[in-house]
Formats: sequence, structure tokens, C-alpha cells
Amino acid sequence: MSARPGLNRALRRGFAPFGGERAARLVPHARLAGPMPWVIAIMVALTVIAAAGGLALQNMADNARAELAGGATVQVLEALEQERERQAEAVEQVLSADPDVATYRRVPEAELEALLEPWLGVGATDSAVPVPALIDVRLRGVADLAAVERLQARLAEAAPGARVDAQSSWLGPVFGVIAALQWLAIALVALLALTSATAVWLAARSALGSNRNTIEIIHLLGGTDGQIARIFQRSIAQDALLGGIAGLAIGLAGMVVLARQFRQLGSGMVAGGGLAPVDWIVLGAIPLAGVVIATITARVTVLAALRKML
Repeated sequence: MSARPGLNRALRRGFAPFGGERAARLVPHARLAGPMPWVIAIMVALTVIAAAGGLALQNMADNARAELAGGATVQVLEALEQERERQAEAVEQVLSADPDVATYRRVPEAELEALLEPWLGVGATDSAVPVPALIDVRLRGVADLAAVERLQARLAEAAPGARVDAQSSWLGPVFGVIAALQWLAIALVALLALTSATAVWLAARSALGSNRNTIEIIHLLGGTDGQIARIFQRSIAQDALLGGIAGLAIGLAGMVVLARQFRQLGSGMVAGGGLAPVDWIVLGAIPLAGVVIATITARVTVLAALRKML
């Protein structure tokens, strides 16, 4: 007992100090000197990046679906230019008289040539390859299968070469990939939370082992398992809070770097993947969630180990 001055003071004063800060001094621990805060910082940083990616993908998919919900495209597939032009004009007449159509726009040949230039080269619309006439249509409702079939039936007689496609169907595979990446982000967040809990469990077990003699004396002085557990969970909660703040800063820095890289793509769909204010609140709550997980894990671990000691 003479080897621990804090324990000698506790023995002289009785068990009263064990309910406050003085009891924590009997269980030594170092702030940021051990691996515990840094492990939590790494886990929180990875969790922030994974959660931000999942939220950004969700926002990007929602914005794309909202933008394309009522969109449809009419293609006039006709090899002869004069016949293609005649059918395109007939399509515009039908669309102008259709009450379900909000707006429509004939895509100019200059835009078509710019779109096809990376694949067919300059002057694609003047080459031997027939380029269909495109008309961008915005319906008053959702461009679902029934709406597309109804519009196709109205255009069948006036323009046999016209084909109607819902714009959202073009991005169906993309939405599937986004959904898969979202589930991957959720699984990664869950795995990181489990890993953090495991790290806290190991740290708590190690602290119990190194302070076993002190804990036995505290028991002899009348200390309860709950009081001893509070000492450990308070220490681990402080380490988790320090590590969580550091991890949040690292994660936000990583998000800024990734956001700059994606911004350079210049894609309109990627631009819709920004974070909303609610998303930032969720990211800011991740370190607090880490503290809660660490505190609960430490308490459960310590109580379970103390029961085996007695």
C-alpha cells in the first residue's frame, strides 16, 4: 500500500473520496499518451468520411430522380432527312395539343453535334450516319411506364418513327450502383462502430488488469462495482471525447479534399450531391455517438469483469 500515495490518502480519509474526483486518481491513466484516443480518432474520421459519402450519394440520387421524374425524350428514328423532319414537326403538333405535356423543346442540331462529337467526330450530323431528331418533353405528372405508353400511342399515327423514352430509365443502372454504394457505406459505419467498441473493450480489460490490486482494496474499503465502473467509464469517456473531436477534424479535412476532386469533374449530377444542414448535424453527432458507445462498452466490460473477480 505504501507504493501508492493516493491509496494511502484514501485509507486515512475513509471511503468518502471514492464518489468524486479523488477516487479517479487511484486508477492512473494518461491523456492522449496511450493508443486509445488515437484509435478512436481514426475510427471517427473513417466513420465521418463513410457517412458523408453515403449522405452525398443519397442527395445526388434524390436530386436526379426529382429532376428526371417528369422528363421524357421523343426520338424520331428515320433515315431520310425530309421524312425525319416531317415526322418531327408532326410530333411537335401532337405535343402542343396534349394536355399532359407541360413543355417541350426540339434539341437543335448544334447541340446534337456537340453531344456526338466525342464519339463520331466533328460534323457528325452531316455524315452518312443518320442522327435522330430529339425532342425534350416535360410532363405534368410522373413519366412512368403508363404515361410513356400513353404518349407513344398518341404519336404512333402522326409519326411512326417516333419512340418515347423516360429520362429516368436511362439512369436506372446508375441508381442501382448508388444504392449499392449506400449500403456499403452503412455496412462500413456499422463495422467501424463495432471496431471502436472492441477497442474500448480491450482498453477497459487492460486497465482492469493493471489496476487489479487497487480495485481489490477499494472493494475492501466498501466500494461498489458501480462506483468502480464509473471511475473507468469516466476516464474512457474523456479519452473518447478527445479522440472524437480529433477524428471529426480529420474526417472533415478529408471530405474537403474529396469534394474538390469531385468538383473538378464538372458533372451536373455530381453537383447535386452536396450536404444539407441536417446532414452536417448528423456528421457532428458522430463523435458524441462514439462517446456514448465507448461509455456503455466500458461500463458493461468493467461490471462483467468485476463480477468475476469476486
